[in-house]
Amino acid sequence: MNDTMFKAERSNIDLIKENVQEVKSLNGIFISGFWLFVIRFAMRLRILRLIIRSYPIPNDWINALKYLIVLRKNILGTPKIKKLAKVKGKYYMGIYTSSWFSKEFDQFILSHLNDYKPIKRPSNRFDMVFIAVTDKCPLRCEHCYNWNKLNGKAQSSINNLSGIIKKLQTKGVSHIQFLGGEPMLEFKNICDAVKSSKTSSEFWITTSGFSFSEAKAKKLKASGIRGVIISLDHYDPLKHNQFRNHKSAFNWVKLAVKHAINAELIVALSICITKEFSTESNLNNYMELAKDLGVMFVQFLEPKPVGHYQNKDVLLTKNQIAALEQFFLEYNFTSRYLDYPIIIYPGYHQRRKGCMLAGKKSIYIDTTGTINPCPFCHRSYGKVLENDLNSRLEQLVNQGCIEYGKTLLN
Repeated sequence: MNDTMFKAERSNIDLIKENVQEVKSLNGIFISGFWLFVIRFAMRLRILRLIIRSYPIPNDWINALKYLIVLRKNILGTPKIKKLAKVKGKYYMGIYTSSWFSKEFDQFILSHLNDYKPIKRPSNRFDMVFIAVTDKCPLRCEHCYNWNKLNGKAQSSINNLSGIIKKLQTKGVSHIQFLGGEPMLEFKNICDAVKSSKTSSEFWITTSGFSFSEAKAKKLKASGIRGVIISLDHYDPLKHNQFRNHKSAFNWVKLAVKHAINAELIVALSICITKEFSTESNLNNYMELAKDLGVMFVQFLEPKPVGHYQNKDVLLTKNQIAALEQFFLEYNFTSRYLDYPIIIYPGYHQRRKGCMLAGKKSIYIDTTGTINPCPFCHRSYGKVLENDLNSRLEQLVNQGCIEYGKTLLN
């Protein structure tokens, strides 16, 4: 073999090594390159099998597959994400869809096939449901969407959480996320409700890290909680504490991440990206901290003029949104950041597909058991435990999300 051929061969070997990666994190493994291709291929075969079992006519197989492909492109865009999270033998692309190759993910796919053309097989009514378990919270966060309830006499915690979950699961729901206030104040209620539920849904909890001890993390895992989303709004401890109005807020986050990882929960950080924070330097520093903490996901949320932000000039500018979207694409869809957490950015998808909440695939249930379009849009559509749930959902879908449903790009 001459020198030129040797260099070419070595270059090919280096390229293969670069494209076959399993990068370890404290919380799991990021998979990319060849193995990601293999896993995706296996997932496509599983989806194809679901399609074939759902429709007897081959023409529907082709059209259903095209429908799912268009749906994915509408939401995620043309490029494919360059990495996949693996935690305790399960594969995840995000924090709002169930693990790949699971029965919950099968139901997620079937629900969207049912949207293409009704199927005779059982399919879920909801991809995701948010449940506020309490209005109580030890913090007074700058961006709190539930601000008026937190500071009023109407603070309350949800009644009959088990009954609500049971009602939702009879309709079919892939993913249930517990919100607050601070949901850890209802820790026992959550554990008991999840334990008594069916295993047809994945459960997550969103927390500030308050009271998230090692013992509680293990009990959450044992009860059936799959993952935890921990709010961290700045990489600088002092600035996060100021944003959350508590001197211990940053330390709570660090301990909660540690305890959740040790309990083998999937861990994500969530940040409200304000106008002041929205710079490339701040975003890079935040992602460096997220990587160091060992989490698998980071969620980007945009500020909304509700709650404590009501009537305030908090919406990001077009230039800030464009820069944030470019940052999101850079970290998720290029090979330069394969060892960094996967970024989840709902605003990016909503601008392209529209809001998937407002009764379409998701709802928000407040502490009174009342149906609302989403956590940021509080309009009552009756109680979830009432007998006329179907008509309430139909009314919600028809009206849509007035505040945030008109965000589609031209």
